[in-house]
Amino acid sequence: MNDLIIQNIKQLILPKSTDRPLKGQELDQLEIIENGTIVVKDGKIVYSGAHTDSYEANATIDATGKVVSPALVEAHTHLVHGGSREHEMSLKRQGVSYLEILEQGGGILSTVEATRDASEQELFEKAEKHLLTMIRHGVLAVESKSGYGLDKENELKQLKVSNRLAEKYNLDMKHTFLGPHAVPKGAESNQSFLQEMIDLLPEVKNYADFADIFCETGVFTVEESKEYMQAAKEQGFAVKIHADEIDPLGGLELAIDEGAISADHLVASSEEGKAKLKESDTVAVLLPGTTFYLDKEQYADARGMINNNGAIAIATDFNPGSCVTNNLQLVMSIAALKLKLSPNEIWNAVTVNAAKAIDVDAGTINKGDKANIVVWDVPNHEYIPYHYGVNHAEKVIKDGKIIVDNSFTLS
Repeated sequence: MNDLIIQNIKQLILPKSTDRPLKGQELDQLEIIENGTIVVKDGKIVYSGAHTDSYEANATIDATGKVVSPALVEAHTHLVHGGSREHEMSLKRQGVSYLEILEQGGGILSTVEATRDASEQELFEKAEKHLLTMIRHGVLAVESKSGYGLDKENELKQLKVSNRLAEKYNLDMKHTFLGPHAVPKGAESNQSFLQEMIDLLPEVKNYADFADIFCETGVFTVEESKEYMQAAKEQGFAVKIHADEIDPLGGLELAIDEGAISADHLVASSEEGKAKLKESDTVAVLLPGTTFYLDKEQYADARGMINNNGAIAIATDFNPGSCVTNNLQLVMSIAALKLKLSPNEIWNAVTVNAAKAIDVDAGTINKGDKANIVVWDVPNHEYIPYHYGVNHAEKVIKDGKIIVDNSFTLS
């Protein structure tokens, strides 16, 4: 006997399984089954496709009028951090730039201070609350970065918290060492601090899957980023990079040259960098919620990347300074409005391609896959980007079991 049948699904979203990210026009290809059925046994998909009455199960979900999809994949977060920075909103309203706030000791550096001051348990409880919000919004695979410690003790503290969360909730969760996120106060030089982070790589290997660096004006140069990425690869890390967020330094080109699993932000990437995407399986992880929150006019050129046969994913960049949302559904709406992505492209960007960007087995619900599923209380797959700012996830199903049920009625 099977464990669960989801029946009468108005639209069943079935992203394509591939051994590489979807690229270019492939992103607009999405199988959508009208009147679909999913069958689950022992936490795995037995069947997903057109309506069938050929199976029996111990439990049934009637998804009449609803959309069902794989659980979402959150490919870029700064989940573990101390404090908050709501006071910076008034500075931003006055026109003070992100880099100017950083130079004044705000921005990343103020979060570093708050993170250092917090105990591991305090960080765990704060991050847990944010993670549970993501889960309630349909996310069951998450990437979590360090980067607010900027020293051995506190970088390890962040990574340990991230690993504890993955263990407690048995999530598909990847952990990223972002030691070179900023240059801390008192550092002798960029190069001396970078070497300190390189020397830390063998120890953080016990807690992190990826190594990341912030390549940007006022932080680390392309040359410094290359040095770090090559050292990380020698230690067995897959590498990522925060690149071309503000200035077109060539971070995307570096990521492709170094075989990075992803290059993230890319608002200011050059035409040369975007053209190189066609030669690479590096995923361009775009973070339109950050551009929106910083009130910038220029967004990442998603259409140009797709037209160059590149692979893109969409993520929140959840962090306390430049994108204070852990609602990936909201960012799907921003991607539609500001990146000019189609609904099909958006769904692929938050499922299969996001999974490729963090190397997790997620984003699809084909036979044999994990039964990580969301039942959406919406009439069609275009509705979530359309109706923005609310949670459309009715049920979140992990390994075939309902772990979130947001349906309720007022008495």
